[in-house]
Amino acid sequence: MNQIQTTEPEHNNGRPSRPLWRNRDFLLLWNGQTISTLGTNMSTLALPLLVLALTHSPAQAGLLTATRLLPYLLFSLPAGALVDRWDRKAVMICCDLVRWFALGSVPLAFGLGHLTLIHLYVVALVEGTAYVFFSLAQIAALPQVVSSAHLPQAYALDTTTEYIGTLLGPSLGGFLIGLVPLVALGASLAYLADSISYLVSVLSLLFIRVSFQMKRTARNKFALREEIAEGLRFLWQRPLLRTMVVLTMVVNFLLSPVTLVVIVLVHGTLYIDVRTLGIILSAGGVGGVLGGIIAPWIRTRIRFGQVIIGSVIVWGIATLLLAFASSPFWLASGVGVTSLMWPIYGVVLVSYRLSLTPDYLQGRVNSAFRFLSYGSEPLGAALGGVLLVPLGPRVVLALIAAGLVLSSFVVSCTALRKA
Repeated sequence: MNQIQTTEPEHNNGRPSRPLWRNRDFLLLWNGQTISTLGTNMSTLALPLLVLALTHSPAQAGLLTATRLLPYLLFSLPAGALVDRWDRKAVMICCDLVRWFALGSVPLAFGLGHLTLIHLYVVALVEGTAYVFFSLAQIAALPQVVSSAHLPQAYALDTTTEYIGTLLGPSLGGFLIGLVPLVALGASLAYLADSISYLVSVLSLLFIRVSFQMKRTARNKFALREEIAEGLRFLWQRPLLRTMVVLTMVVNFLLSPVTLVVIVLVHGTLYIDVRTLGIILSAGGVGGVLGGIIAPWIRTRIRFGQVIIGSVIVWGIATLLLAFASSPFWLASGVGVTSLMWPIYGVVLVSYRLSLTPDYLQGRVNSAFRFLSYGSEPLGAALGGVLLVPLGPRVVLALIAAGLVLSSFVVSCTALRKA
């Protein structure tokens, strides 16, 4: 398929197209995830603070953060196949219960005086694994909860919620941690709040009436490896999806070190204070929220290919702006514009992918896309950090901008230009 179809896909859920604000099941799903996202961002702030309080080791804090991300590389592909086999709502409920127990064990162990570094590593790995399964089940279920016409708006709301969590979660976590004199105790309280948020998510899921998958007909049971390969083949045999996964891999590779490079630029070159740095980085949250709000409007008025190629060009311009920025205003502008484009790019891409993919393949296709596109991020972040030493932050940002502009030119020569 070389261009976007204007008609509804064959596997539409078949229900009347109700506005999202009158869709009880979607509101329950969305509200539950909003609360759990706030909790997740609270514990994300608490994790390094807790590790530093216990070990005084920044290296351990970095390793623990990486441990939470590791399941995406380890389990994404098999998780997608299993989500297509299992009941998606049951998977999401089980994952939330696992996260409730894992996160809740931290303040319990701290209160009993038995909290150890190994315990935190186990919690990070378990929580990260549950997140992989939950997020794949959730995105696969979305076309069953809302009509095809409302997929872009529903995904945009999910994306906006993530950025709101990025804005408010750390602030709430910092407030909670600051309520008590001991940082370790306050961080444990943030873990407790995150744990409770998963129970709220479980309650919202229990009240959702719609099925999270179509009625499944009897199909031949293949080995897990063959089912994973089926999702990869579907992704690779669609020219636009194939182009999009390669482009997203390149974009993620190029943009993954930008936050680190900006921090080095602020501290090592411009000598801006930490509070101002926080304001500069928070501009990303503001940009993301605005992008989530306008993304559905843009999708209905601008062609798919124009949005995708235009997003890459804007990222190139924003990164070039960061490379030449000499004041907090221009740094915040560059960070904000970079984040602004992610929901727009994501809503257009994901809504197209969800509408094109049959229900029985949703988990596998989404997991394959995420595995391939997210897998380039660690390499890009590592290479960006290495290049900072000999080249400096401004040159690294200029190279990233050049790579983005070149990528937009290359994809303009494919079928994406007319999509």
